[in-house]
Amino acid sequence: MLLIGPPGAGKGTQAERLSEAFDVPAVSTGDIFRFNVKNDTELGLQVKAFMDAGAYVPDSLTNAIVSDRLKKPDATEGFLLDGYPRTQEQVLELDRLLEADGTALDAVVLIVADTEEVVARLLKRAAEQGRADDTADVIRHRLAVYEEQTAPLIDIYSSRGLVVTVDGLGAVDEVTGRILEVLAARGLTVPVAAVPVTSGDAASAS
Repeated sequence: MLLIGPPGAGKGTQAERLSEAFDVPAVSTGDIFRFNVKNDTELGLQVKAFMDAGAYVPDSLTNAIVSDRLKKPDATEGFLLDGYPRTQEQVLELDRLLEADGTALDAVVLIVADTEEVVARLLKRAAEQGRADDTADVIRHRLAVYEEQTAPLIDIYSSRGLVVTVDGLGAVDEVTGRILEVLAARGLTVPVAAVPVTSGDAASAS
């Protein structure tokens, strides 16, 4: 499964819930990058300049990281990708990886959210978490890059009949419920009890 949506649409929050519900790992390139930056690893040093500027990490580096992660034992029975692929070249690389393993995506969940709401979410998160990559200018640049590079991927996956669209605004539980409903319509069902319930009146940004 793949989650697509602009920065701040709530992908990270929903990825965690869907990961638990379907019992598959949620693979977030953003989390992998931030962990390495925080710990000053060799990878972290390579990606820090791109993240601080609100730019995407080069495809070659991102592809290598995802390929390595999907070979881990916990991903053999399924996985949920959050933040990858983001470019057409990454789509082609993911196609190659899946074909080599004799598997394919079951669904692409497109989470949509109003642009101004997204900016407000990310500014709030920046204030709460002190994230240097979430200034107003960088946020709007990231959204522009998303529209230019990532949004066209929706057309690719739509042509394959894989895309399901979900409104990302509202309470966390409501958004999770919407996602599970559209996935169930595609034959991907889980017990409702398997979905964690949290309090709060809005989906967290990611």
